[in-house]
Amino acid sequence: MTSAPLAARLTVPSGPLFFPVTAYGPDGGVDLDVYRAHVRRGVDAGAAAVFACCGTGEFHALTPEEFGACVRAAVEETAGRVPVLAGAGYGTALAVRYARLAEEAGADGLLAMPPYLVVAGQEGLLRHYREVAAATALPVIVYQRDNAVFSPETVVELARTDGIVGLKDGLGDLDLMQRIVSAVRTDAPDGDFLYFNGLPTAEQTQLAYRALGVTLYSSAVFCFAPEIALAFHRALREGDDAVAHRLLDGFYRPFVELRAQGHGYAVALVKAGVRLRGLDVGEVRTPLREPAEEHVKQLAQLIERGQALLDAEGDR
Repeated sequence: MTSAPLAARLTVPSGPLFFPVTAYGPDGGVDLDVYRAHVRRGVDAGAAAVFACCGTGEFHALTPEEFGACVRAAVEETAGRVPVLAGAGYGTALAVRYARLAEEAGADGLLAMPPYLVVAGQEGLLRHYREVAAATALPVIVYQRDNAVFSPETVVELARTDGIVGLKDGLGDLDLMQRIVSAVRTDAPDGDFLYFNGLPTAEQTQLAYRALGVTLYSSAVFCFAPEIALAFHRALREGDDAVAHRLLDGFYRPFVELRAQGHGYAVALVKAGVRLRGLDVGEVRTPLREPAEEHVKQLAQLIERGQALLDAEGDR
């Protein structure tokens, strides 16, 4: 764990937020050596933070023991250079257990996933996340998506809760997000509450989120094409919308369309991309499945196209 407050370290990130895949060996078990190499490459490439064992890292498929080992490996590999956050989810009791495992492993913070399966009311959701936040000393970012959708009033209460420092939005309702940002700004103005765009391939929607004041976003593309993700992040930071548009038109939109060709491709296609770039992180665990061979070929072509776009920018 690093000493600097997490919110301060994430407010103006120097690079994309890195959500590493979890590496598996030929026997299907976690391969910590390859996982460490993947994390190390991401940090060396310019990641501003590591979110270990979250959605892209197949949190749903890991045992508590595997989870703890991966978080500890990520913490050791980053060596304090960037903060490490870990996923925590399922029902309240298990989410608390994962939170404590992450704290024991040295994580700097938590990404609190939606509760398992059930659709709860606002009061129940608020109690759930408050219990998770109270379980450890780690700052918590709450993930809004699927069955965990919050009213602006609930987010105000989350923002007032000790230990809860941000909201990651994987829903994509910009009207709701605008009302949430406005409500927190009005009714909980004393804190520096963080907002993240957590939609799959968040770069595709980040120009819209930026207009709401949401500047933080997750980048799965960074796992396998860090040079493209870094160029897009730099274009956003410098206000170079022309470069951002070229990358959106030439790489990100085609990637999103390819990702839509299969269920679970938001993870499986990313792992395929990491393998294409020379690091054998293994296949996804069930119930996810591997991408079709033709789709992997298309991904390889897209990566080449993205690199060509960067080369063309360098020649300008």
